[in-house]
Amino acid sequence: MAYYIGVDGGGTKTAYALFNEKEELLALREGPGTNHENFDAKPFDEAAARLWDGVRGLLDDMGRSLEEIDFTLMGLAGVDHPFQYDALMDRLRRYGMERLEIFNDGFIVVKAGSRSGAAIGLNLGTGTCCNAIDRQGKRVQLAGLGEFSGDVGNGQWIAQQAFRLVYDSLVLGLEPTALTELVFAKYSLDSAEGLLSLLETLNESAIKTFVGLFFEAANRGDTPVMRLVDQMAERGAQLIAAHLRDLDFPEEGAEVVLSGSIHTKLPNQVYLDLLKQKSEALSGRRLDFHVLNKPPVMGCVKWILQILQ
Repeated sequence: MAYYIGVDGGGTKTAYALFNEKEELLALREGPGTNHENFDAKPFDEAAARLWDGVRGLLDDMGRSLEEIDFTLMGLAGVDHPFQYDALMDRLRRYGMERLEIFNDGFIVVKAGSRSGAAIGLNLGTGTCCNAIDRQGKRVQLAGLGEFSGDVGNGQWIAQQAFRLVYDSLVLGLEPTALTELVFAKYSLDSAEGLLSLLETLNESAIKTFVGLFFEAANRGDTPVMRLVDQMAERGAQLIAAHLRDLDFPEEGAEVVLSGSIHTKLPNQVYLDLLKQKSEALSGRRLDFHVLNKPPVMGCVKWILQILQ
């Protein structure tokens, strides 16, 4: 029996999975984020050390050794250029991980969610990225550079925009928004000073709360929120259309896999409908959209088996 390890390393958390040659999931372990861009002193050293700790913990959980693992594939956030790939490969090999391959984490979303093997993956979570693998196996990544690549729609962006709408309405007396009522009720606020105090605790949990309230306001048809939803859908459509223009996908029914917490964990149908409408209008194609309904790390074992064929 052959054994494989898959790793999905993001900015806030990392999933480590052990599979057998039948693609059966034998063990799953979760650890902290492993994006090297989040480390300061020695980013590649620290990221590699954390990845190795996670792999070793998975092996210990199952009572296995690295020598028993036939191949490991990692999808890692932040691995966008060859020098980043080389730096992490070098450091992980020092831990004895020789049978190893690394890709950007956006590509394992495509492998996990695609029915045909060729698809576009739009991920909105901690960050924004849009990765594609076409029918010839060509891989292209778009976005992922924050403001430099015009990234919108991720959790941080939504929380900031939602807060600003409330601030503009309440403090500057600009356009009213349903978000004001929702935020005040959620946090039992009664003044602008109370709103500003939220900035002191705008942690991951608070960001999730603001994102949830944002989509609640969108489902009410709140005008300023819907302008932001339109902006999200427009930018997503532009990314998808660029892949369709430059890569080899079928003229009808090209797959678009939607992943990340913004797509998979929220009542966001108004946004999803708009994204599909804009994507089809901009590309001139009928598209097959589906939300990823399994952990992205499941894409690792599919890719491993293709590599080893």
